[in-house]
Amino acid sequence: MITTKDLKEKYLKFFQSRGHKIIPSASLIPENDPTVLFTTAGMHPLVPYLLGEKHPAGDKLVNVQKCIRTSDIDEVGDDWHLTFFEMLGNWSFGSYWKKEAIEMSLEFLTKELGLDKKRISVSVFAGSSTGSEQIPRDLESAEIWKSLGIKKIKFLDKEDNFWGPAGKTGPCGPCTEMFYDGVEIWNDVFMEYNKTADGKYEPLKQKNVDTGMGVERTVAILTCLPAGRNNTKSVYEIEPLKSIIEAIKKMATDYDKKSERIIADHIRASVFIIADGVVPSNIEQGYTARRLIRRAIGHGQKIGIRKLFIYEIGKLVIDLMKNEWPELENNKDFIIKQLIQEENVFAKTLKRGLEELEKNITGRTAFNFFSTNGIPFELYLEELKNKGIKYDEEEITKGFQKEFAKHQQLSRTATAGKFKSGLADNSEQVTKLHTAAHLLLAALRKVLGEHVFQKGSNITAERLRLDFSHSEKVSKEQLKEIEDIVNEQIKKNLPIDCCEVPLDEARKMGAMGVFESKYGDKVKVYSIGSAPSNSSGQTFSLEICSGPHVQRTSQLGHFKILKEESSSAGVRRVKAVLK
Repeated sequence: MITTKDLKEKYLKFFQSRGHKIIPSASLIPENDPTVLFTTAGMHPLVPYLLGEKHPAGDKLVNVQKCIRTSDIDEVGDDWHLTFFEMLGNWSFGSYWKKEAIEMSLEFLTKELGLDKKRISVSVFAGSSTGSEQIPRDLESAEIWKSLGIKKIKFLDKEDNFWGPAGKTGPCGPCTEMFYDGVEIWNDVFMEYNKTADGKYEPLKQKNVDTGMGVERTVAILTCLPAGRNNTKSVYEIEPLKSIIEAIKKMATDYDKKSERIIADHIRASVFIIADGVVPSNIEQGYTARRLIRRAIGHGQKIGIRKLFIYEIGKLVIDLMKNEWPELENNKDFIIKQLIQEENVFAKTLKRGLEELEKNITGRTAFNFFSTNGIPFELYLEELKNKGIKYDEEEITKGFQKEFAKHQQLSRTATAGKFKSGLADNSEQVTKLHTAAHLLLAALRKVLGEHVFQKGSNITAERLRLDFSHSEKVSKEQLKEIEDIVNEQIKKNLPIDCCEVPLDEARKMGAMGVFESKYGDKVKVYSIGSAPSNSSGQTFSLEICSGPHVQRTSQLGHFKILKEESSSAGVRRVKAVLK
């Protein structure tokens, strides 16, 4: 019986033998993609290369990418949906195109995985011609499939067969999906357009291929095939989720299949999110982690788990998956500490919320505690029932839904145009501020100490925001010194140089990197002050980075710090501008 490990090894080996370089998974926290809170697909960390930038590993890549998607959170617990999942992907940046991509896909499915070609069906893009949008029907892909003996071909509209962009702008294109016995198994995306801010689809500088195959879903499909296999029909019935659910069942006194699945999914997702440096909180990625943990606790109570249990399941997740994802073991103490802390805080918050709700049992009260504390609405109702408190369930539910609808409308308005993380775009001003952020980090380390490392950034055309490790408030005198150091480097008109070197060599050079787990065999190292190869020169800043940057510091103008504040425990935040 094939396992998730088997599938990943087969996939990587297959594409490596066809000239693809294996690259590691990127962090779940996007570095330079402002359109999403999490890495939701393998293409997100590769957007600069889809737009034409050269990748250090070449123009044909393959990897296993860890992903988080919360858009289908209400579907989690059915047979197929997950919050955290592993995604297989292969890419071509201007190398091969539709024919080669489709041929390799079919070969992998039939020869490597042993699927029956007669049971494979595909969909292709039907085209779109609404308003100013003129995207042709993908007859080329359909003809390629026909020539390979695939007879079941269906044309679908943009909603089903056009990928991206993840935000309002970016690389995108038509796709062709593969199905086995009617279940989607793989998707080949042909990224040939760049959607502009005014809604136009302009041709990219190069034609790219971006594919995606969900590991858990594919293994579940493969193991429910005939010929003596075990008739698995769900991602929750394969490892490691199967073992996680078995552990949950042993803790529970009541049975509810969906609750067990939700707990397993949410704790696994939380472990991976925290492993990539996220602290549960009430904002951005931290809020997602907190929400997942609290939903898991709520469902735990629903099936009769009355003790602290999240951290125990978290330990199991780490043990089951640490060999393939070493960052779990490397950050084990931090992960477990956060899970224990969240569960303890949640217990106190729930108690306080129930006391308030008992005084005023309304949908608005329930929603207020849901929105401020992340306590699931259904958990309130469950706890009220357990206490024997009578209430009008229909009335309180309607009141909650009304408040929730208002909240969603306000959230959409408030977050319109907000960049969650990374760079807003590759415009001239954002590029300048990105270079300034490198100068700022180097200055922070000179003034505060070498314990300072970047913990996150957010750069728009208006300002830069840099989060860094430091436990104390930065004094006004220190901020003035930092600001002066940056402006001194700007006045020196220092050159900004770039070289591509192996990761080990970059480390030996002393280059700093934020998300080292995502780097491939070769990386780009940007130096401010002198080229890394010039040993006689003095380098002010040396960082692993994918750009973009200006050519000389004098292009930046005058640097000004606007604000310094706390971001989270042990992390400070600086906001600054260029004038």
